[in-house]
Amino acid sequence: MTKRARFPQPTTETAQLALDTILQKPTRGIPSWLLNPMAHGHIERLADAEPGAYRREPEKTYLAMQYAAGTCLLDQWIPRNPLTMGEGGYEEDATQRDAATAGIHEIICDGMRIDSPEAVVEHLERIEFPRLRRAIAEFDEDARARQIIENEIALQAELGPGILKSGYGFIAFPGLDYTRYGYSHYFMAYALYPDMMERHFSLEADYGLLNNRAAARAYTEGNLPPLYRLDHDMADSRGTLVKITSLDRLWFPHFARCLAPLLKIGLRLIWHCDGNLMQMAPRLLDVGIHGFQGFQYEDGMDYEKICAMKTKDGEDLIIIGGVSVTRTLPFGAPSDVRRELAWLVERGPKRGLILGGSSSITPGVPWENMQTLVEGLAHYRKRGRS
Repeated sequence: MTKRARFPQPTTETAQLALDTILQKPTRGIPSWLLNPMAHGHIERLADAEPGAYRREPEKTYLAMQYAAGTCLLDQWIPRNPLTMGEGGYEEDATQRDAATAGIHEIICDGMRIDSPEAVVEHLERIEFPRLRRAIAEFDEDARARQIIENEIALQAELGPGILKSGYGFIAFPGLDYTRYGYSHYFMAYALYPDMMERHFSLEADYGLLNNRAAARAYTEGNLPPLYRLDHDMADSRGTLVKITSLDRLWFPHFARCLAPLLKIGLRLIWHCDGNLMQMAPRLLDVGIHGFQGFQYEDGMDYEKICAMKTKDGEDLIIIGGVSVTRTLPFGAPSDVRRELAWLVERGPKRGLILGGSSSITPGVPWENMQTLVEGLAHYRKRGRS
């Protein structure tokens, strides 16, 4: 591969704090992760911008808000995401319902109507498997590595020197394909045709292995910060969306093999948690995952138990611990926000802890709680555990 441009080294205290924490070096402060408030008024107030500024200049206002909130580390750059919300919450229209998991009445994939588990299987065999085989045959590792490096450098330049950009959105692995086929038909197909599901996971992993070899080259040759957040919702409040024993048999082996090139270079992979993933957590660590982000404590995610776990190599985990966006921020008082931040710090790992919100912060959160969160993050960023 020809010589690549390299990701810039941190030049500010905040970005360096983020990188040192990723590397699990001793630090005085605890870095802040991105905040994603969906209420436009909160974005503008934090950014010290006038009302209406976010809709007029979303990228500029959203970035100013991140700096004002003290964000040190950001993986997913989503400045336009809050545009899907109004002050009262989600602003639905007909186009936003045009998805298999958003209430669409008829699911059409590549001209095929998905109205049964058998239709899912037919689409996989006729359309999806050949598409994956073509992608595998045509894969260009060198071009993909170059694309990843260039994109990450460009995003870092857009963020500016005070916020470190870490990895998101370019590593590939098999997933539960309910967003394409809809929950009912996909999960019926999963139960009725497990061999077909494993063929799908296997082909996705074959492609993922090629992609992730390119990503590993991008990390080593482009000097990217060695943290990446894997994001795929596989649980609800009751537990995994399918039986964990079926994942052991059908999914985990393929998931593990396509991540091997990344684990070989020592990349710290963390997993985004939605729902109750307690059964998956030790299995993910056995694969080589290095930590977790986003905990729905009210669904049974045991933060203290997870933070006491170790990686496959016996190291402390990297944890992005957040104040609950479904319980504490919308329904608690400022004292509850302060108490939860203190608990996250006290029970979190001594090295490798990053603080923020547990997920996106929807409209309805009192300003006082938002203000208390930002003040609390500043306290721990400057003073650490002291």
